[in-house]
Amino acid sequence: MSQPVLTDVDFHSLGLHPNLLRGLDEAGFHRLTPIQALALPPALQGEDIAGQAQTGTGKTAAFLLAVMQRLLTQPAMADRRPTDPRALILAPTRELAIQIHKDAVLFGAYSELKLGLAYGGIDYDKQRRELEAGVDILIGTPGRLIDYLKQHVYSLRSAEAVVMDEADRMFDLGFIKDVRFLLRRCPPREQRQGMLFSATLSYRVMELAYEHMNEARKVEVESDSITAAQVTQKVYFPASEEKLPLLVGLMKRMDATRSIVFVNTKHAAEQIANRLNQVGLPTAVLSGDVPQNKRQTLLGRFGKGEVAILVATDVAARGLHIPDVSHVFNYDLPQDPEDYVHRIGRTARFGASGDAVSFACERYAISLPDIEAYIEHKIPVASVDPELLVDVPAFHLSKAPRRDDRPGGRGRSGGGGRSGAGGSGRGGRGRRGDRPASADQSSSEPSTPAPAETQGAASTTEGTPADGAAPKRRRRRRRPAAAPTPPAGGEG
Repeated sequence: MSQPVLTDVDFHSLGLHPNLLRGLDEAGFHRLTPIQALALPPALQGEDIAGQAQTGTGKTAAFLLAVMQRLLTQPAMADRRPTDPRALILAPTRELAIQIHKDAVLFGAYSELKLGLAYGGIDYDKQRRELEAGVDILIGTPGRLIDYLKQHVYSLRSAEAVVMDEADRMFDLGFIKDVRFLLRRCPPREQRQGMLFSATLSYRVMELAYEHMNEARKVEVESDSITAAQVTQKVYFPASEEKLPLLVGLMKRMDATRSIVFVNTKHAAEQIANRLNQVGLPTAVLSGDVPQNKRQTLLGRFGKGEVAILVATDVAARGLHIPDVSHVFNYDLPQDPEDYVHRIGRTARFGASGDAVSFACERYAISLPDIEAYIEHKIPVASVDPELLVDVPAFHLSKAPRRDDRPGGRGRSGGGGRSGAGGSGRGGRGRRGDRPASADQSSSEPSTPAPAETQGAASTTEGTPADGAAPKRRRRRRRPAAAPTPPAGGEG
């Protein structure tokens, strides 16, 4: 992995606890990244921090070291119970929570601090038992944390530090009410330290900081643009039918060894992944429908290089921490400019270089001006060279088949009994037979003349109210009841 962009500040100059320094040394961390150099010194002094930083800049280490230093050097609150965590770290996605926990294990290897992890979709009872045993630092997603909190598995009354990572994503995913619910269960902001990190310090993010933090210091990494300087950005203007041939051509020409392709819908993700697999590019889909166990397995295979390409939606890919992603392809331009920043932030992590290629087709090109205004620069335009268009099988985003169009469905045999014969099916000739079949049995019969005949009977009945088949049916129904005695030989 490429080394991150570093400053001249060494971790040993910060006065960190010896056990933390030992963990950092073994992990190979010696000098600070820019966001760490700005955020760590005031955070170690107990100040609240509102930091703007992209993923892959080292912000996780900044808040983890500040929290661990506080817990190692200051006593817990006097009324703290063993099951009450001393620090709470909130993440918008399961993947981000898992990554934060991994980093905490790495940095705190010699700290003897107990770490807890809580997120949805997996290990409900195991996570509960872990929290019941007591943890010092609780890391998790808002929904699962609230679930355990309402069950009184733990309490936040002794939380000395609270961290919100990727706060802008909390808003995007609709978690902000849950976040506020948890923050209101913590001690007053004057009695705890708060830290917030976000890709953008928008108005709503800063409003959250002002509401729940104590005069937070705003720290931002100076940069020429919001996007990472190591990302080479490029935009093509293909027609819709050229997007897939262009994608395949670019992947083969650019040697995209580990790529993420972003689309705007789950259906498109499945279709594109199928086509890429057909042309010999090992691809997997990462969408919101993928269960958590399968997601972790899939991400593990992608990290090992067993799968070269992930086709993902924004919701599924938020919070992903995957090293060495070489290329990001915006197959569909996002409608939200912030999503563009988060997408291309999947590559060029920790100072490495990467490529971000976007397709501005007829449908999504309208989003490009807003994206360029947001990132404060124009994205270089590349021409769609015919040599880049690889001949692939015809590609259409087919709609899911309707039930009535499926072979063997109601469109074939059920139409007569359901629609045309709805009124006459109960007593019409189409329902009479040699055996007293139930309505369900009749409707499942493979014979086709019966529904057609029934339809004809229904039209006649509705069109001729006085004569025709209707009177005959009434007489046939009365005949059995009209013969009380045997016909012959009964006398005498």
